[in-house]
Amino acid sequence: MQPFIVKLNDLKAGANHFEWVADDEFFAGFENSEVLGASVKADVNMANRGATVEVECALTGSVTVPCDRCLEDLELPVDTSFEETYAPESDELDLSQDVYDFVMISLPMQRVHEEGGCNEDTIKYISK
Repeated sequence: MQPFIVKLNDLKAGANHFEWVADDEFFAGFENSEVLGASVKADVNMANRGATVEVECALTGSVTVPCDRCLEDLELPVDTSFEETYAPESDELDLSQDVYDFVMISLPMQRVHEEGGCNEDTIKYISK
């Protein structure tokens, strides 16, 4: 089974549990992704209710993005979750876009190193 895609015919009635990892390859599959590296664990509980599927997903780990100030790699923690009820129109439920979206919106708007953490050579040019 491909991560984040669940074949609904294989889901048992009631509770189901999955654990997946969103890594570099996962984020590379999204156009214009700012993520340079990642290791985000997705802990997913699904409840098959027949016509609907209730999903609770906890996302923890980290992603690496460019620093907005010096453009060097910046590792940011990810700790977010979402709950959603889906009414799938096919025999598969793909959570990939939701996982990507919730990781991205959990990141701060301004992504910069802590004071003194930026590349000193770059900061010299910015300061002029």
